[in-house]
Amino acid sequence: MRRLLRSGAIFSAMTMISRILGLVRDAIFARYFPVDGAYEAFLVAFRIPNLMRRLVAEGAFSLAFVPVLSEYKKTKSKQELRDLIDHVTGTLGLVLLFIMVVGIISSPFIIATFVAGFENKADAKPELAADLLQITFPYIFFISLSALVAGILNTFNKFAVPSLTPVLLNIVLIISAIWIAPLFDEPVTALAWGVFAGGVVQLGFQLPFVYRLGVFPRPKFKRGHKGVKKIMKLMAPALLGSSAAQVNLLLNTFVASFLAVGSMGWLYYSDRFVELPLALFGVAIGTVILPKLSQDHAIKEGKAFSETLDWAVRLALLIAVPAMVGLIVLAVPIISSVISYGEFTWFDTQMSALSLSTYALGLPAFILVKVLAPGFYSRQDTKTPVKVGLISIVSNMILNVVIVVPWFMGGYQGAHAGLALSTALAGYVNAGLLFYLLHKQGIFQAQTGWLSYLVKVFLATGLMVAVMLLIMPTGVWWKDAAGFERLLWLTMLIIAALGSFFVGLYALGINLRKFII
Repeated sequence: MRRLLRSGAIFSAMTMISRILGLVRDAIFARYFPVDGAYEAFLVAFRIPNLMRRLVAEGAFSLAFVPVLSEYKKTKSKQELRDLIDHVTGTLGLVLLFIMVVGIISSPFIIATFVAGFENKADAKPELAADLLQITFPYIFFISLSALVAGILNTFNKFAVPSLTPVLLNIVLIISAIWIAPLFDEPVTALAWGVFAGGVVQLGFQLPFVYRLGVFPRPKFKRGHKGVKKIMKLMAPALLGSSAAQVNLLLNTFVASFLAVGSMGWLYYSDRFVELPLALFGVAIGTVILPKLSQDHAIKEGKAFSETLDWAVRLALLIAVPAMVGLIVLAVPIISSVISYGEFTWFDTQMSALSLSTYALGLPAFILVKVLAPGFYSRQDTKTPVKVGLISIVSNMILNVVIVVPWFMGGYQGAHAGLALSTALAGYVNAGLLFYLLHKQGIFQAQTGWLSYLVKVFLATGLMVAVMLLIMPTGVWWKDAAGFERLLWLTMLIIAALGSFFVGLYALGINLRKFII
């Protein structure tokens, strides 16, 4: 497990750089762009191709491509490996080109379908959203090819470059927001072009590194290629199974288009802070165990397979539980310290903190899904996760009706937080079913000591909460304090939280060295 932890640490360190820049990017967005109809138009134009990226590229494609590529690497010749990469590149490129062209042409229809509520809101700008979507849609082409290259690098245990690559998108968007936006009559147009350029830059950055491995993709197309057919067969059901959370977010975008102007912006900032620990740890753990699980399955090492999953789930919960509670307790301090500047009002802060608190409830589930799903995909079983994903999506739709509709119809502020809560609860449906089926099929056999382990994690988290509540200033203070003071206090609170949590773990006898053995 030492090698897995080292790979995960590298992935997380590189991702941390990207996420910090992402927070800087969002703070700049909040400072220069008010949460109005134009900004919501950009968020929609960015979210649609970004969700497709997660569904197609980083979700279904990667989870189908990496196991097959790992199998070829383990059991086939170097020439057969290169042949697979070339034909996958050619096939994926043609499919993406078709999707890109259709998306650009049909952008007005896409906006009218996925954010139908825009038509009934005075401050909404559906025409602008359609125009921006035409600019951002090619992003799916470049970033999906970038995901292919990242899959190759990950299979060769080169995790640093793929995890660092998103930094480039953040840099391009920061430049666009500060220096390019003033050149446009509609400033958010610069952000759309930044998304386009970011996709090109991310792909170009990774290509030299895969060239050094001697497997540089040279697009070829051949109908009936055995490896490509296998990947496509695995990928089709994985579109839903691997990305139920993303489909839920798309459904939430549709519902949010009917809510008050600003709801999409508030949800966007909430999502960004929950995505931070999810990407740093959930995606990192899932990414590094997928090749290992695939190789264990290929050589029929069932015991090692189960031990790897047990290690990953324990580590995931050790991180997810305190992160969830920390985000809930520190919701107002986080939003006010990082985002609440310039055009971002105190009301925006309160609304964003409300949805952050409800969305954070689902963080352990979101991380567990990232960790448990590879248990199926590494065995080239895509049917089981798709069934679970469909149940999760239906659950989210039902929860939206039960939670959001009464909230909205009653005229209460913060109905967008109900969307976040629905997504969180649907995440537990997803994670719970994945865990149950892995155990039922005998794939994952939990090792001893789980009950004691969970009790200790929750007790350490309780100590952490007590320390934060004891020293944290009141909500009014966060509204009136200067930006530097807020950041300083938030930093001290985070340090105190981490310190008290690890002290609690040590006092309760949890040996963190077990995770690196």
